[in-house]
Amino acid sequence: EKLWVSEPSNAYDFGQIINAVNTNKDKAACAELLTITDPKKLPVLLSNKLEGDIFLIFIQSLEYYVVGKDPGLVYQHLFYLSKAQRFKVVLALLSKNEKEKVQQLFDLLSENQNNQYSLEDLESLKKVYEL
Repeated sequence: EKLWVSEPSNAYDFGQIINAVNTNKDKAACAELLTITDPKKLPVLLSNKLEGDIFLIFIQSLEYYVVGKDPGLVYQHLFYLSKAQRFKVVLALLSKNEKEKVQQLFDLLSENQNNQYSLEDLESLKKVYEL
């Protein structure tokens, strides 16, 4: 059954949608959520709820569904995701395999680079992600 996704107005709504997306491992619905959510709002919407599994479904959803269509949006989401509470904690707990998934997304951003970010921007963001 397809998850119905609408733009969350607050952290509680966002949390409810994320939990549903994560429970079902629904990357398409997660991609839809990230497409309609303003990246600048991500740190506020995530509040202190960022966890490894949520981080990874974001990364995979952006890789599978968004980076080919809108690499600029993916860059923005990665940029603001790094400003979220618990980002450093989640990053520190990623396995080698999980870090490789993040690296893959950055590789795709390099290949699909557009005028919304420079390769220098991308390199400095990679450092934030400890890649």
